[in-house]
Amino acid sequence: MGLGSSDHTSPPRPDTAPSSSILAHKDTEFLERDELRPIRIGLELLKPELIQREEGIQSTIVVFGSARLHEPAAATQTLHQAEAEAARMPHDATCRQTVAIAKRQLELAKYYDVAREFSRIVSSACQVDGRCDHVVVTGGGPGIMEAANRGAADVNAKSIGLNITLPHEQHPNPYISPALNFEFRYFAIRKMHFLIRAKALVAFPGGFGTLDELFETLTLLQTGKTESVVVVLVGRDFWERLINWQFLVDCGLIAQADLGLFHYAETAQEAWDLISRHNGVPTI
Repeated sequence: MGLGSSDHTSPPRPDTAPSSSILAHKDTEFLERDELRPIRIGLELLKPELIQREEGIQSTIVVFGSARLHEPAAATQTLHQAEAEAARMPHDATCRQTVAIAKRQLELAKYYDVAREFSRIVSSACQVDGRCDHVVVTGGGPGIMEAANRGAADVNAKSIGLNITLPHEQHPNPYISPALNFEFRYFAIRKMHFLIRAKALVAFPGGFGTLDELFETLTLLQTGKTESVVVVLVGRDFWERLINWQFLVDCGLIAQADLGLFHYAETAQEAWDLISRHNGVPTI
C-alpha cells in the first residue's frame, strides 16, 4: 500500500462480537450445548425448589388426570356438536365414533367438578393463618389439572403448576398462582418436583401421562424409595375397568399386599378423608 493509505482494520461491531467475549451465564447459545445438559438439569431442579421455599410451601398434594376432560357444560356442547355433524353425515363411521367418544367424555366430565371441589376442601382446610400445607400441585395444563388449580383459586389459596414444554404447545391454565407457575424442559426433573413435598397423590381418570406418573409413584412406594405418599384413585369403576390389578397378583407379578398401596374414592370429601386420616390432619 502507498504511504497515504491505511491498513488499519476497524474493530468488530458489538453485534458481530465472538461468543467467547460473552459472559458464560449470559451466552444462551453456549448454555444450549449438549455438554451443558447437566448444568441445565441442575438449574431446573434448583429454581422451583428455591421459589417454593420463598413462598413457604411446606407440603403438597399432587392431582393428576386427563387434560382432555373438561367441565360438564363444555362436554355437553362438544357432544351436541358431534351429534349435529353425525346427523348431517349418518353413514360416516368417523362421525359415529366421535359421538361415542363425546358421550363417554360427558360421563367422565363429572370428575372435573370433583377435582375442583377436592381442591377447595383441601385448600380451605390447610392454607390458614399463613400456613402453606398440602398445597395442590398439578401438571399445569387444562382439564382435570385446570379444575384442581381452579378449586384453590376459588378460595383464594395458592396452587402450583408444573408445566412441560412440548412439541405441541400446552399453555398453563389461568388458575395457577403466578409465583408458582413453573415451566420444565425435562420430564424427569418435573417428576421429582411432583414428589419432593408430596403427602398424597390423587389420580383422576387419565391417559398415558396420568398412568406414567401414577405407576412411577406406586413403584417408589413398592420399593421403599418413598413412604410418605398416600395414593387415592378417584372413580373405582374406571380404574378397575382399565387395570386388572388382581390379574397381576394372580400371575405373581405383584404381591397381594401391593394392592394396599392405593385406595379408592368416589367423592372429593372421601378422597380428603383418606388423606387427612393418613397424615393426621383434622377434617372440616
